Amino acid sequence: MTDRSVLITGSSGFVGGALHRRFLQLQWKTTGIGRRKLELDGYVSHDLARPLPERLGRFDVVVHAAARSSPWGSRRQFEADNVQATRNLLRHCRENGTPRFVFISSASIYYRPEHQLDIKESDPPAEKPINRYAATKIRAEQLVREYPGQWVILRPRAVFGPGDTVLFPRILAAARAGRLPRLVSPGGPAIGDLLYIDNLIDMIVQAAAREDIAGELNLTNNEPVVLMDLLIDVLNRLGIPEPTRELSVRRAMRMAALLESLYSILMPWREPPMTRYGVGLLAYSKTFDVTRMLETFGPPSVSIATGVDRFIQWMKSQQEGES
Repeated sequence: MTDRSVLITGSSGFVGGALHRRFLQLQWKTTGIGRRKLELDGYVSHDLARPLPERLGRFDVVVHAAARSSPWGSRRQFEADNVQATRNLLRHCRENGTPRFVFISSASIYYRPEHQLDIKESDPPAEKPINRYAATKIRAEQLVREYPGQWVILRPRAVFGPGDTVLFPRILAAARAGRLPRLVSPGGPAIGDLLYIDNLIDMIVQAAAREDIAGELNLTNNEPVVLMDLLIDVLNRLGIPEPTRELSVRRAMRMAALLESLYSILMPWREPPMTRYGVGLLAYSKTFDVTRMLETFGPPSVSIATGVDRFIQWMKSQQEGES
């Protein structure tokens, strides 16, 4: 039993929930925060867009994993959930002993509508962020850098695995509905890095426990894959028809832009069936230089192939539970 305490935001979500469970297993004194009501040891329901309750008190480490991670939403929603929430949390930390602060940012801060290879931590964020999520993550990072205590910024890329609520669910839903095209790009098929959830949790735990880790780190599995090939494999193993309709990236981007404009006017509360961000994920290669990650944490323990196997098993168990 350790005497160290940790506060985890976003404990009702994919990454935060997995992290909360891991810290409980490691016997840290664990408190989690999330908006939803949950029956979870040490869990507090609270909207971080409001100041934190004083009764939370002090912690040795704070891991900020909460965020609005959707590719769609209003400026006000992203501002509240990603910027104001970070500001409120940092204020609480300043007033309660300046604990070590681990911020879960996003690799999307770099994204431009083009192929990008071997992205390094020293590369600047995109001058024009790809969406409001990326824009508010950039601003939240700036707030973290002003924090007077110890801080770490982690930038994971395309996290997947059992419990995924963001990456694969949108793609699989589009495939089931027959809305997923095969994108044709002059540069050839897109390759990209991903990160299996257990590997991310391993790294976050180390970042929380080790005071020698500081600054910004890109996080991936260090195994770039041809994204469409991986997706087709997942679809086949889940019995979902693979896409047959081909669509150029340029035309897909135009269609997505039109849909975004229509939905923002007519149905701003609903995510369009196609977004420019979603097209970009499968259209443009994004790979990362993770030299610093490997030197700091060592190689990931779970391969992409094993991670996909585990994800498929989980998806099948979900489908059986629904039938």
